[in-house]
Amino acid sequence: MHAHIVHAHPDPSSYNGALTQGARQSLLDIGYSTTVNDLYRTGFDPVECAAHYRDRADAEAFAALREQRHAWENSNLPSEVQTEIEHLNRANLVILQFPLWWHGPPAILKGWMDRVFVNGGLYTSRKRYDTGHFRGTRAIVSVTTGAPERAFGPGSRGGDFQTMLWPIQYSLYYMGFSVLPPFISFGVQGHGYRYEDDASLHKRLEQNLSDWRSYLGALDDTEPIPFPSWGDWDDDGRAIAAPDR
Repeated sequence: MHAHIVHAHPDPSSYNGALTQGARQSLLDIGYSTTVNDLYRTGFDPVECAAHYRDRADAEAFAALREQRHAWENSNLPSEVQTEIEHLNRANLVILQFPLWWHGPPAILKGWMDRVFVNGGLYTSRKRYDTGHFRGTRAIVSVTTGAPERAFGPGSRGGDFQTMLWPIQYSLYYMGFSVLPPFISFGVQGHGYRYEDDASLHKRLEQNLSDWRSYLGALDDTEPIPFPSWGDWDDDGRAIAAPDR
């Protein structure tokens, strides 16, 4: 078994860093091999653009989908993208580790998805969702927040995680991943925002790391998030109404 962790936080000594290192060690302890891509440390360029493609399908106008397909078909993908695809193809488990910034992932992680999920190679018009390239591979979103758990939920001040994480989790499902429930580390306070004293914070975050290790140790008993599949849509992509019972 192999796990690939995509880490998206600029400071390796952050709590996100502790979660990534905790995940890596926990997975090694239960027999996984692991790879980690720290996107900030490796200097991953999140901006998809013409400069990434030496042999262009169209030298006059840049269309990302066209150039990705052309590079895939000609085995000429950017090296950093090809390396990530190799890690993903090898993986039985993929973890995305990031802080919640502006109610979503940092731009570097969104850009990683823009560039690595290659059109014409990792997905096509029919190779998506439950027939996607990564079917059979599990994925987990692990995310940290500054505010405490009580601030989140439908209509709450912090927002609803089911809504905020839907785009990234649905995109993973689009690629065929079996998306397991997210692991949310609440209340990683700091930088002028304080909700509890240091002793209480330290104790709680240590327990959270232990809970994260326990989560990873029980993956075989964890059901993926249910998403609609091809059989749930008509030819125009609309939801097919369930028959009257």
